[in-house]
Amino acid sequence: MAENEKMEQAAKSSSDKASKKGSAKPSFFDRIGRWLREMKSELKKVAWPTGKQTMNNTMVVIFTVIVVGIFIWVFDWAANGIISALISLFG
Repeated sequence: MAENEKMEQAAKSSSDKASKKGSAKPSFFDRIGRWLREMKSELKKVAWPTGKQTMNNTMVVIFTVIVVGIFIWVFDWAANGIISALISLFG
């Protein structure tokens, strides 16, 4: 019996310690510090592109924007022509 009681007391004291730790909320500044440390740790894991890759990707984006802009301009011009033709035909 004594061994069981000791085990129960040990379990109870460890659960009391865990509940005390869980109920104590860290301060605002502790949470901000932890967040900053974790953010720094995650940013170290990022595979940053080289300058050449960044320039290449920038050129691809600029080219794509120009091509899409031209397509939108052509379709707008065609739609404007069709609507103008319909208005002159029925108007």
